[in-house]
Amino acid sequence: MAQRKIAVLGAGAWGTALANLAARNGAAVILWARDTDHAAEMRATGVNARRLPGVPLALNVKPTQSLAEAAAADVVFLTVPTQALRPVCEALAGAVAPGVPIVIGAKGIERATGLFPSEIAAEILPANPPAVLSGPSFAVDVAKGLPTAVTLAAESSERAAALAATLAAPWFRLYHARDVRGVEIGGAAKNVLAIASGIAAGRGLGASAGAALIARGFAELSRFGRAFGADPATLAGLSGLGDLVLTCSSAQSRNFSFGFALGCGASVAAAASEARLTEGVYTCPVLVDLARQKAIEMPISAAVEAVLSERIEIGAAIEALLARPPKPEVSAENTDARLYE
Repeated sequence: MAQRKIAVLGAGAWGTALANLAARNGAAVILWARDTDHAAEMRATGVNARRLPGVPLALNVKPTQSLAEAAAADVVFLTVPTQALRPVCEALAGAVAPGVPIVIGAKGIERATGLFPSEIAAEILPANPPAVLSGPSFAVDVAKGLPTAVTLAAESSERAAALAATLAAPWFRLYHARDVRGVEIGGAAKNVLAIASGIAAGRGLGASAGAALIARGFAELSRFGRAFGADPATLAGLSGLGDLVLTCSSAQSRNFSFGFALGCGASVAAAASEARLTEGVYTCPVLVDLARQKAIEMPISAAVEAVLSERIEIGAAIEALLARPPKPEVSAENTDARLYE
């Protein structure tokens, strides 16, 4: 049998970790970097020192700056940031063969259009079925072989299971699902809520406040998800609650660290200049706008958006959240949702 060819577009830490996983399973892997010098460095050293230092690339991972070379694959993983996904998909159009699956590892919502990553891919690459990969995972943990579990979702359970098998490892457990939108919503909303958790930690509000933010943040995520047709079970799973807990409780999270800097007194500009990429900053305004369009109550997310746009000081935002009128934790008309309301 011919060796399977896998392409990973995006040579960040996550893309590099996924490339090594696919290589471990016997695939010939192309790891695409936009920067020609970056690709050359990886070929020369066998390490992605810029993004995942100390982790050797597998021998069957080939770094390249040639998108045409990457497009000639049996499966394409897109691990570029959400806001960069559209131009990469446009560059792939006409180069990737029809029917080649596209697996998206980006977490967010396109700011200019309000589209989720799978919608962007489906719009530009209609002949290539999109799938999404998300869940509580730090690239460095995966690269070190630490136990991690995530979700891969596609419209077909069979396709999702087959794609999951390309990355499976004893320490990297993949669950497959069909709820593409639910998996994407969890990955997008948790980044915004992680900024709130980081602010609270930086402000020194304590562990009790941190736990409350995660619980009430999950209520917001769940309300938003149900309004957009997500399965509540997906939202309560790895790509929803699981990713929310991880991102809201670890300084390894760039969104949490960004919020922490804000809570410690840094300006939005200063905190942003220190962060390599904070997806929640870009997702926040469009998430809040989509929620307003559907009259979805998301007070924590709205407070983060107001802070990021500098319409309100952090102290005033906290006071406003604490001053909200008391209400039942579970609404009478949604008793089956339990804590989702």
